[in-house]
Amino acid sequence: MPYQQERLALFIDGANLYATTRQLGFDIDFRRLRDTFATRGRLVRALYFTAILDSEEHSPIRPLVDWLQYNGFVVATKPAREHIDANGIRRVKGNMDVEMAVLAMELAPRIDHAVIFSGDGDLRALVEGLQRQGVRVTVASSMQTQPPAVADDLRRQADTFLDLTELRQSVMREPRTRPGLDLRVPAP
Repeated sequence: MPYQQERLALFIDGANLYATTRQLGFDIDFRRLRDTFATRGRLVRALYFTAILDSEEHSPIRPLVDWLQYNGFVVATKPAREHIDANGIRRVKGNMDVEMAVLAMELAPRIDHAVIFSGDGDLRALVEGLQRQGVRVTVASSMQTQPPAVADDLRRQADTFLDLTELRQSVMREPRTRPGLDLRVPAP
């Protein structure tokens, strides 16, 4: 691999990655994701960004956040905000773009390659800023969803676009089965 000696950092937009892989029909195994990229360069940091609802006693994202923190990821969180829209529907907002941009620009002098797991077009300026600092940028999202999960201007700004469908086999979480439970259908 030509970039094996690159200092590499992963920037994961948790909500965006979750929504995209959900549309693609698989879940991410974050240990496999980290290990996959650790073989592609010298992994300096793996950062995960997410908003968490403080109003819920038990957040469904909390076990993942805890696991990530104990397994080598830097996790950046902030409280999500809830509001009721004009139609009376409860909406949750927790954009982490600014936090991702600040940390990415702080790390830029210490990395050669940034992999951004998001399709959010608002991150185009971040990609451009990293490139001005001499950092090569890969955007990982998908064109295979309807509509495409990646904004066209973000995909075009990146040095490389990596469709998550290409990573699927190396980073997907295997379905769990109970020990001793055979889920195969017996042959007739």
